[in-house]
Amino acid sequence: QVQLVESGGGVVQPGGSLRLSCAGTERPSSVTAAGWSRQAPGKEREFVAAITWSGGDTYYSNSVKGRFTISRDNAKNTAYLQMNSLKPEDTAVYYCAAGTIASMIHGDPHSWGQGTQVTVSS
Repeated sequence: QVQLVESGGGVVQPGGSLRLSCAGTERPSSVTAAGWSRQAPGKEREFVAAITWSGGDTYYSNSVKGRFTISRDNAKNTAYLQMNSLKPEDTAVYYCAAGTIASMIHGDPHSWGQGTQVTVSS
């Protein structure tokens, strides 16, 4: 099991920015990507973004494409989610994930982080 620790959540006004971090322990060879999902109150958890560790290929949901940027630092085993132009509908608990791209898109990754709250409100 990969241990994941998230940080960087908080409260921000609409149009503002936040940067989430996800630090992980050493990962097995089956874990080829890192990503983020989110869950708003009363809604199912949804895929947000993912990135491969080796090539840095990125994937985004349509709802965040053009506003969010995922990146990674292989040396630090850390992934980042830069969130710009935030909207109230981005309010959710954001969960870091480790697995394959497909597993994260389908909501069944190898490991989940504990989650960090992001609130967008004026």
